[in-house]
Amino acid sequence: MTEPVLTAFVREPGGFTLEASIRHGAYEGLRKALAMEPGRVIEAVKASGLRGRGGAGFPTGMKWGFVPKDSPGPKYVCCNADESEPGTFKDHVLMERNPHLVLEGVAIACYAIGARTGYIYIRGEFLHVAEVLESAIAEARAAGCLGRGILGSAFDCEIHVHRGAGAYEAGEESALLESLEGRRAQPRLRPPFPAVVGLYGCPTVINNVETLANVPLVLAKGPEWFAAIGPEQNTGPKLFCVSGHVARPGVYEASMHTTLRELIYGYAGGIRGGRALKAVIPGGSSTPVLPPGAIDAPASFDGMIKAGSMLGSAAVIVMDDTTCMVWAAENLVHFYRHESCGKCTPCREGSDWMLKILQKIERGEGEMRDLGLLESVARNIAGKTLCPFGDAEVAPVLGTLEHFRHEYEAHVREGRCPFHAGWRRGR
Repeated sequence: MTEPVLTAFVREPGGFTLEASIRHGAYEGLRKALAMEPGRVIEAVKASGLRGRGGAGFPTGMKWGFVPKDSPGPKYVCCNADESEPGTFKDHVLMERNPHLVLEGVAIACYAIGARTGYIYIRGEFLHVAEVLESAIAEARAAGCLGRGILGSAFDCEIHVHRGAGAYEAGEESALLESLEGRRAQPRLRPPFPAVVGLYGCPTVINNVETLANVPLVLAKGPEWFAAIGPEQNTGPKLFCVSGHVARPGVYEASMHTTLRELIYGYAGGIRGGRALKAVIPGGSSTPVLPPGAIDAPASFDGMIKAGSMLGSAAVIVMDDTTCMVWAAENLVHFYRHESCGKCTPCREGSDWMLKILQKIERGEGEMRDLGLLESVARNIAGKTLCPFGDAEVAPVLGTLEHFRHEYEAHVREGRCPFHAGWRRGR
């Protein structure tokens, strides 16, 4: 097991305060960054191999390098704290229990790209966490870690917390910018990308909370230290959210050498009640489900792709043998239909169509031809929307059809849900 770094002090009483954070090395990474040229900071992040922890896994240093150095206007850093992916709750822990690490990461990112203002766009429902962040910002500003001439340097940096409107779509980076500017959270047509034309039409870097929390570690401990943790191209400490039918659900820190089996049966204590594992969603609800035979794959960006899914937000949702996979798909598609922003026709209309088919099958009223229709609708949504939302909403459907098609067929043959005795044809 990897010794925790991101979460080493989250259970310490008062560990979220500046006093406790300084005692554990907070803002040393920022101090080292301020002694370097901004370009060297970006190179250090590149050398560490840090990849985005929000879902896509894009190299962080490379994203920072896309920001034009000669842009005449202001630049911005946006911390994406709109943690709305079902099964995901790691960023909440970091912001609530280790807020100064997040603020330090935002400040380093600002210095590296030449920005003087950072925004933390936080999920609207996280009122308590927003208050923790506001308090931490006030502490940091009073101590000279934020504001004018931070840590005795010539660098000025302000960070603001912006509460979102409670929309899942606001977690998509261009929709986040639209919301931050006061409009409805809907995706923008790209290119141009935010690094060139972002917030208020200015160059903008957008990174996830966990991604930015790793940046101070890279600067304080060195990119070589960071790169030595985990497999090649899957470096650094990683937070995994394990939920569902496990004995000890929670947030666990490990390297990406760790397999799904180790996360489920080691960290999370195995399947609740000693039941059998039926399926696992490895990266939040927007990633394809995997069967039990795939759990020896490493829980890394590359490992999950080879297994037939994605690491995504590293939200490991575990399902035991009592779970109806048709119901699971219906439940998730219901969420996505509700959260669709409605801008793209395939997503807006397709999500409703998929849900109606799934409800029909789960009620025991389905026909075999519905399975082909359901798959056809899903494939005509994937890759045909302005943002990845379309791919996210079809993942539960295509994944369950691939690995658990026999359950769909059983619903049709028996005219009922084999797992929910009350659901009968005609009821």
